[in-house]
Amino acid sequence: MDVLKFLFGIFGNATALFLFLSPTITFRRIIQKRATEQFSGIPYVMTFLNCLLSAWYGLPFVSPNNILVTTINGTGAVIEAIYVLIFIFYAPKREKVKILGLFIFVLSVFSVVAFVSFFALDGSGRTLFCGLAATIFSIVMYGSPLAIMRTVVKTKSVEFMPFFLSLFVFLCGTSWFVYGLLGHDPFVAVPNGFGCALGALQLILYFIYHDNKGGDTKQQQPGAEDNVELGLEKPHQSKKANGVNGV
Repeated sequence: MDVLKFLFGIFGNATALFLFLSPTITFRRIIQKRATEQFSGIPYVMTFLNCLLSAWYGLPFVSPNNILVTTINGTGAVIEAIYVLIFIFYAPKREKVKILGLFIFVLSVFSVVAFVSFFALDGSGRTLFCGLAATIFSIVMYGSPLAIMRTVVKTKSVEFMPFFLSLFVFLCGTSWFVYGLLGHDPFVAVPNGFGCALGALQLILYFIYHDNKGGDTKQQQPGAEDNVELGLEKPHQSKKANGVNGV
């Protein structure tokens, strides 16, 4: 059983690394166009927080026998931080302020969790506290693409929901879900089971709308009130994107 758990942990590390690296295609496009277009920065900020909390949870003095959780999430935290900084640099002013504020909030949340768990708790109390924090924000991370999924349904286009990101959400969620089950660790199994299901739903949407990449986006842009909620460009921003971004 321990060998099987280890193997799923290795597979989980591999799929998670691909998950963390899959947005490089998106960010190459952002850098080339010097604009974030309709891409949302929220998933990357929430993934950054999830990586920090999960890496902390996997440390030996918090959760024994979960070092594989720490290795991949520590790596992921560095990668996601780079994505967030690139997004902030090229985002329109309003989006820049929004994502920067969220980034600072995320760092504050992690600092509080780490401080409280290290200095105020020990043993099972520390494991429970850190496990609950990691579980909550893992679910938030997996749920953050719901905004983009809503856009996919409204525009009938998958242009702004990258296929490889959806694929590796599914593979990563599945492998860590099994790892958590084998290790009898609900703090790993529960959020990743949610991620597995959500990743499957993203793939279903992709295969429904994959033949229409951007064809209807101009005709079916979300309304102004939706743009704020989803972190998308507003109509007047898209016209000025080249002038606003990269300044």
